[in-house]
Amino acid sequence: MTNDLLGRHRAVLPDWLALYYEEPLELTHGEGRHVWDAQGNRYLDFFGGILTTMTAHALPEVTKAVSEQAGRIIHSSTLYLNRPMVELAERIAQLSGIPDARVFFTTSGTEANDTALLLATSYRRSNTILAMRNSYHGRSFSAVGITGNSGWSPTSLSPLQTLYVHGGVRTRGPFASLSDDAFIAACVDDLKDLLGHTRPPAALIAEPVQGVGGFTAPPDGLYAAFREVLHERGILWIADEVQTGWGRTGEHFWGWQAHGRNGPPDIMTFAKGIGNGMSIGGVVARAEIMNCLDSNSISTFGGTQITMAAGLANLNYLLEHDLQGNARRVGGLLIERLRAVAAQVPAVREVRGRGLMIGIEITKPGTDEADPQTAAAVLEAARQGGLLIGKGGGHNTSSLRVAPPLSLNVAEAEEGAAILENALRSIQ
Repeated sequence: MTNDLLGRHRAVLPDWLALYYEEPLELTHGEGRHVWDAQGNRYLDFFGGILTTMTAHALPEVTKAVSEQAGRIIHSSTLYLNRPMVELAERIAQLSGIPDARVFFTTSGTEANDTALLLATSYRRSNTILAMRNSYHGRSFSAVGITGNSGWSPTSLSPLQTLYVHGGVRTRGPFASLSDDAFIAACVDDLKDLLGHTRPPAALIAEPVQGVGGFTAPPDGLYAAFREVLHERGILWIADEVQTGWGRTGEHFWGWQAHGRNGPPDIMTFAKGIGNGMSIGGVVARAEIMNCLDSNSISTFGGTQITMAAGLANLNYLLEHDLQGNARRVGGLLIERLRAVAAQVPAVREVRGRGLMIGIEITKPGTDEADPQTAAAVLEAARQGGLLIGKGGGHNTSSLRVAPPLSLNVAEAEEGAAILENALRSIQ
């Protein structure tokens, strides 16, 4: 049946719509941190639908909220008052840390970043954007135009002029050998030099931890140092929290808070986990920025009653059960366990990350050369062992991505680490 579905998929869907595994999976249901395929095989899920299943599969509180809302009204558009949307916007505005915040809901992270770019370029009257190397911000025309990862950027055409900045990847590039403080200083000097050669940009957009880029991150404080340079020139800072938001990094509720000595970003985007699988994205910005557009706009499917009900229930569960703290505790144990394994596997260049956002970079042993074939082999071996993980990274996609639901317990973390250990050892 799966082969039949694969044939039908290939007959009607684009060739560039990626599928994992040599024999792609059809997932039919899930519960907690586990999912099942059409053949009845059970897997421990360490990727959560690309970080969207933030709390757990089939979380009763969320499914109940969705079911009850569906029995009342599912959708009305933003042309009418929407109580669940207002309630979730109030919660997010307060949690954002942005003063006098306004919230606009979308259906995805791509659309959220699109909106942030529209706001920044309109507010600043500039179409120049600073972005990070190895970055990813979505699939739309404008988001692709600021993506600093060639594997996810199918065209160089763009409505924006994009300038790429050093700093998103700590252990590669011309500053990799420096100490953290010297690395930050060198990146700041490079930014200042870049700004001396261009017309004033509208904004810098940056993921606090690069998601598709392989869960890479700069030293804490880099974006705070960038912010000082940007603020002096009136340039906005957009924090892309699509993958880092809602406590995934464990240490902070938002990724920007690791760089927050100068206050919150001017604009922040979010998506993925807030709906626990429901399609929610959005933008938070200061009122003067959010309100700078001088024409009418709506969002037909952004902020629908049913997705907002899911978001409210999911956010309440996440906060009431301190899943951020759980990500810190269980994620800390998991990353140390994986580092101990990786020390014995020459193909693992680095295990990095924080909380339940962990990257394992695979290279040809003794070199910095990417080895996407070996990374793919580990992905397959983990699946055979009953574990689903992701992959990503620049340099030809040679990083494995580990991002389970934030309710992961210690026993499940150990089980997943043991499967990953066997998968990594199998490639030697």
